[in-house]
Amino acid sequence: MSSARPHPFEQRPRRTLLALAVPVLLSLIAEPVTGMVDTAFVASLGTVPLAGLGVGTIALSSIFWIFNFLGIGTQTEVALAYGAGRKDQARERSYLAFFLAAAFGVVLCLAAFFVLTPAARALGAEGEVLQAAREYMGIRLMGAPAVLMIMAGFGTLRGLQCMQIPLVIAVALNLLNILLDRLLIFGWGPVPAFGIAGAAWASTFSQWFGAGLSFWAVGRQLGAPMLRFRGAPALLRVGGDLFLRTGLLSLFLLFATRVANQIDPGAGAAHQSIRQVWFFTALVLDAFAASAQSLVGYFLGANRFAVAKQVAALACRWSLATGFVLTAVMLLGEPLFLPWFVPEEARPWFHGAWVWAALSQPLNSLSFVTDGIHWGTRDFAYLRKVMTLATICGIGLLLLIPTGHPQAYAWVWAVTGAWIFLRALFGMLRIWPGIGRSPWRDADGLGSHEG
Repeated sequence: MSSARPHPFEQRPRRTLLALAVPVLLSLIAEPVTGMVDTAFVASLGTVPLAGLGVGTIALSSIFWIFNFLGIGTQTEVALAYGAGRKDQARERSYLAFFLAAAFGVVLCLAAFFVLTPAARALGAEGEVLQAAREYMGIRLMGAPAVLMIMAGFGTLRGLQCMQIPLVIAVALNLLNILLDRLLIFGWGPVPAFGIAGAAWASTFSQWFGAGLSFWAVGRQLGAPMLRFRGAPALLRVGGDLFLRTGLLSLFLLFATRVANQIDPGAGAAHQSIRQVWFFTALVLDAFAASAQSLVGYFLGANRFAVAKQVAALACRWSLATGFVLTAVMLLGEPLFLPWFVPEEARPWFHGAWVWAALSQPLNSLSFVTDGIHWGTRDFAYLRKVMTLATICGIGLLLLIPTGHPQAYAWVWAVTGAWIFLRALFGMLRIWPGIGRSPWRDADGLGSHEG
């Protein structure tokens, strides 16, 4: 792990960025593809199970995302160590992240059982929808340690720019999930049909399988486990900013789901379908964010500021172009999506919201890629402040929506677009021209982040 050799990006920047981004793209979209399969399977059971799946999925995803500092922080720390040629530090931070992931996961698994019902009710679930959501979440929580360990493992591997290994693991665990979905939701032979509970068990089993593969893969790259706690304070400080930022992000998405469910059960079901596609496109765009984070961190560790800024500019251009492509695909693909993923009761609410979600994709592209760039420079506090501003404004606008209006649900996605716009705007301004105490103003500013 030496930074003395020229990096391929310095000779073939576009090819290198895409070579890193494509495996990340494929690994990131593996999970939402499985989520869409879950949605399609459960949609065949009716509106109530689908709405319950939507409530359970958004609640658990929001909880798990709060701990994404285990992946993001680890990726940055490992990338910095990789660029500086410090393999022992990379190994130390990686196994520390695994330990923290397992510990947080166990605590989360135990503590969250007491808040399942209040969480589902806070999202607008009542009656049969509440019962379905509780059943789903109770089973999925058994896989909480595994979910967090996968985050930590993927952060390490991407920090080392080993993008193909997370792809293989993601494909393997999600293929297993789909196979178990078909078996456990509908039953086969001596295996009874578990319905929505079957979808939860399929996810839990596959996540533990993926956690085991991730731990093994990190060992192959960095060697035997080495657990030292001296890096824990630094990682937890990073975790504080990311914890708050992700919590605010989750709060906005949860509040949007609540408003959708308050409008009408059909709007709630439509929201589950559109949100799955929106998450899918978000992860497509996150491929450039993750690649930019690793490259920026690497060149920061190697003290090559000019190349780090070149990474930022190139990643923004490619991500924005991809955002426009996603808008076109969503607008043109609506007739194909509708019959497969949207129940009849939800279709009157669908079109207007779908258009707003499609038009937000270029904004998403700039928001996500600048997040990755700023993660690579450890500018976590700034991103927390931006998310605070965007979420306060976004929730304020959601509160103004009259839930009895025929276009109320479309306005939920219009407000989501405004929320994204604020994040994209301040993400770009931090780099060009470099507002506030931006690390992008000069080489000294970027280099001031100590490893």
